[in-house]
Amino acid sequence: MHVPYQDRLKHPPDFRVSYRFFSVEEGGRKTIPFQGIRCDFWYEHPNHIPMGMFMIWPEFEDDKGEIILDNTISVPAVGYARMWIINPERRPYHQVRIAVGMKGYFMEGSRRTAECDVVEIVGLKTNSDIR
Repeated sequence: MHVPYQDRLKHPPDFRVSYRFFSVEEGGRKTIPFQGIRCDFWYEHPNHIPMGMFMIWPEFEDDKGEIILDNTISVPAVGYARMWIINPERRPYHQVRIAVGMKGYFMEGSRRTAECDVVEIVGLKTNSDIR
């Protein structure tokens, strides 16, 4: 059973994305992952290194907007995820760069496995930089 990151980290998610996993033909994964995958995140912004990756992890929602707790089944191939900046020291860097409408990607190594659009800023501006 997945333990929600909000319970672990004691603050709300930083932002939400809509996502779509790429098919194998598009260079994506052979299988859709389970809740709890710790892929990296990259987003388009002119002021950071192209293809630099960040420890910003997704937490997938079901079709009702609730966190998926069953980590034994694949998450939806298309849907919404809450995003969590794992290194609090990096939050100030992202606070001035991540915005609604920004395009990003779930990354596994150097491979893009899903495309994302930032749809909502949640706690990015208010979450503490110290845990």
